[in-house]
Amino acid sequence: MLNFLGKRILQLIPTLFFVSILIFSLQHLLPGDPALVMAGEERDPAVIEQIRQQYRLDRPIPVQYLYWVKGVLSGDFGESLRVKAPVLSLIGQKLPVTMQLASMAILIALLIGIPAGIVSAVKKGSAWDYGANLFALWGISTPNFWLGIMLIFLFSIELGWLPASGYVPLSEDWRASLASTIMPAFVLGNAIAAILMRHTRSAMLQVLDSDYVRTARAKGLSERSVILKHAMRNALTPVITLGALELGTLLSGAVLTEQIFSIPGFGKLIVDAVFNRDYAVVQGVVLVTATIYIALNLVADIAYILVNPRLRT
Repeated sequence: MLNFLGKRILQLIPTLFFVSILIFSLQHLLPGDPALVMAGEERDPAVIEQIRQQYRLDRPIPVQYLYWVKGVLSGDFGESLRVKAPVLSLIGQKLPVTMQLASMAILIALLIGIPAGIVSAVKKGSAWDYGANLFALWGISTPNFWLGIMLIFLFSIELGWLPASGYVPLSEDWRASLASTIMPAFVLGNAIAAILMRHTRSAMLQVLDSDYVRTARAKGLSERSVILKHAMRNALTPVITLGALELGTLLSGAVLTEQIFSIPGFGKLIVDAVFNRDYAVVQGVVLVTATIYIALNLVADIAYILVNPRLRT
């Protein structure tokens, strides 16, 4: 196990290196001059030249990259051109908000999608199966913005149970925080639950037809034991992969849902940075997002070993 983790972590280093090169290179292909953006409307040539020297924009791109990587390794992601604040500080403010929202969404998706997929596979051809497939079709087909608006209309305007928008940090009031995030979390989790249900059902149908499941039943094991201990554990491998990818997508920013519910998360930060050509923020956010995806892939690999004992050898 330790050897496996060591090898996987060593593989992450060159991956992050190439990702950083890609992020820095693509950023410089965007139209516009950062010095002109920072100089404002007056665009005094002397001020523009001073900005170029201050931010090393007059240096060759490889030299700029080395300075940027050196700063990133020391915890300095640069400064936002728009709000004049450290990029790392902005990420530290916005990422926990999206992490809370994403964690709640993936929890909702797991609690709904996996049981529905298992029941659909076990009760294949029954009313339960048709109902689960109908739910999956609903979840995949329903636009997030429409579902969000409908939930606001029902639970905020008509019933008055939940706030229509805004965000309250967990550290201030955990009840108000959950109340402000439960609707956007359900909107995001609804679509992921439908996808998880379809994958879980497909994996369970394959596993239930395998020889070891028939052997377990022939040995006289209860149907509950066969499904939960033998079939489900082997069917979870593709579900783990999908769950890790979907969680990474949520952490990279659920832009539309955050806009509908006025959640000040990661998605709004990256959209504002792109529109304002805030290059340092874009680089920092994309690098953090890529690192999260890579880390989640590592967590998924570890989960494979924990779920499937055959992989431990």
